[in-house]
Amino acid sequence: MSRINTNITSLVARHHLQRSNLDLATSLRRLSTGLAISRGADNPAGLIVSERLRSEISSISQAIDNAERASNVIATTEAALQEISTLLTSIKGLAVEAANTGAFSQEEVEANQLQIDSAIESITRISNSTSFAGLKVLNGSLDYLTSGVDNNNVRDVKVFGATFGTNTTIPVTVEVLNSAENATLFISGNAATSPGAFLSSVTFELQGPKGVEVFSFVSGTTLSAVVQAVNSTATATGISASLVDAADQTSGMVLTSQAYGSDAFVSARKISNGDFFQTFDQQGGTAVNRDAGEDVLSLVNGHLALGDGLDISLKSSTLNVEMSLTAAAGTTLGTNTFTITGGGALFQVGPGITTSQQVGFGIHSVAASRLGNQVVGFLNSVVSGGDNSLVAGKSSEATLIMDASIDQIAILRGRLGAFERNTLETTIRSQQIALENLTASESSIRDTDFAEETARLTRAQILVNAGTSTLGIANSTAQNVLALLQ
Repeated sequence: MSRINTNITSLVARHHLQRSNLDLATSLRRLSTGLAISRGADNPAGLIVSERLRSEISSISQAIDNAERASNVIATTEAALQEISTLLTSIKGLAVEAANTGAFSQEEVEANQLQIDSAIESITRISNSTSFAGLKVLNGSLDYLTSGVDNNNVRDVKVFGATFGTNTTIPVTVEVLNSAENATLFISGNAATSPGAFLSSVTFELQGPKGVEVFSFVSGTTLSAVVQAVNSTATATGISASLVDAADQTSGMVLTSQAYGSDAFVSARKISNGDFFQTFDQQGGTAVNRDAGEDVLSLVNGHLALGDGLDISLKSSTLNVEMSLTAAAGTTLGTNTFTITGGGALFQVGPGITTSQQVGFGIHSVAASRLGNQVVGFLNSVVSGGDNSLVAGKSSEATLIMDASIDQIAILRGRLGAFERNTLETTIRSQQIALENLTASESSIRDTDFAEETARLTRAQILVNAGTSTLGIANSTAQNVLALLQ
């Protein structure tokens, strides 16, 4: 049947040619852009997943940059602390040298003092000037702020990390469950034949945390004289002595470690003579010749804290803090409170802005007035005119301050190093792996497979050429009707 008003074969050929042209255009677009999905119509579900993956990739890339920048901040800070550590070491050497007064003139001591003054001034200058891109890192601006600290009970509070979450402050409650104790040994003075004195000659060894001394006393030596002799060597042994009742020789005497905690001990061992000589754990107690102290046991915000003598430290997921209790607070069961009101350095190390992907770190000031502690004194007291200067004959006190300051800097450097190695570097590595996997996933969804697409392009080109030829044939078939009119 032949018709000329409607050319069905032409319509069919044109329809298929149009589809082939669309396929050809799609292949050309994918090959020219390199994207299998460049608009929603290409793959609606794939576009949604791809956009989510791109968002995650962007966040992870920024998290890696954040961690690397934080690592640079830590490196800058640690380099400054290393220089301060070098200065402190040299100051200690000058203090030890100045203690050699038998071979060191006063003028040389004064010269050493001038060097110390200059070094301490440099330490404060480094503390005030060290910065990273305008951010001061060692002047205390990155330290946590506290309020309500009762220095009669709690001192030397250092907050190394705190997670505030949605809170603006963090209340800290310190509850002493078991008091710290000195090491003590009791020597009775209530002997009937010789009250308040040694019954016979005796030589005994006294050992403490700092060292050993040997004492020899003749028969009849009063306990007050023994107390005086023991106290004269207290700096060498770490052991002091006292009468139970200062007004009563017969009350007995007590040998006590100057320090608190399990590391403190006192040992008294008879070497010769003195069959009477015996020490006890307490008056009327058990005969022993050695005793050790006990660390304070406490809770900080409900968490069991680590005790070291009178020192307390807690490292939990929300709080990393160290502090020292006074002797009065550490030996009394009770509660002390203070508040962390803000401050600290907040490092965003994860792709999401949540507390689990943020790390708080406190960097306290290392100025001369902040190095040292309330027990031994602070570094600024070692300068000329200070209470612990060399020219004032305080070489021993100055070295104690140096030791405390060197320990503080070393601990801070160690914490910074641990933070960089165990937090920042591990975060960077893990995020880089996640970035690789997410990028691969996003690529598999959105990027063009050129091998597959070129095959489609070839097919589309062939179909277009064939469709064009077919359409020409279909359009010419109507002319065959003219043969019927001849």
